[in-house]
Amino acid sequence: MFRSRSKDEQAATPRVAASSKQPRDPQAPKGRPTPKRAVAQSQRRTVSATPANRKEASKRAREARRADLARQREALASGDERYLPARDKGPVRRFARDFVDSRFCVAEFFLPLAVIILILSMLPSMQVKNASLLLWMGVIVMIVIDSIGIGVRLRKQLAARFPDEPRRGAVAYALMRTLQMRRLRLPKPQVKRGERP
Repeated sequence: MFRSRSKDEQAATPRVAASSKQPRDPQAPKGRPTPKRAVAQSQRRTVSATPANRKEASKRAREARRADLARQREALASGDERYLPARDKGPVRRFARDFVDSRFCVAEFFLPLAVIILILSMLPSMQVKNASLLLWMGVIVMIVIDSIGIGVRLRKQLAARFPDEPRRGAVAYALMRTLQMRRLRLPKPQVKRGERP
């Protein structure tokens, strides 16, 4: 009654085909040996590996977060789509980045121009101060006009290339990218200037 089966009896036992589409009868053999208790427990331990206390759990969570952030930093530098943050993922966002990176934008020179204008406005001459104020207004107007042009052209291109993809926020994303100097943009530019995406 409690003895193990002999080899003859095991050979006589019918095996169930793994590719069978019918549900397996609970009384039928499963087609593989039952793992020993020690093996099953070690497999369970490696799969779950739940921490013993809260301190250990928070430490593991911190390490996992650090690993994710390191992976994201590498992805931002290399442009690896798998590990990018959610705001940068997808073909629409990639096209918007490439669209901006392939051209000169007035807005990317905003910071250097702002520093020059600030220095000019600190000089004692009234004529230089007035010229710096006019230069400041001219820069703002050029940035607005350039941004409107980029937004209109990008919206048309996105509608033509990605009619079925969600495009919400892609134009604003691209315009925010124009405000950063090309060398400081993340993810790093993947196209050269003048190259069409």
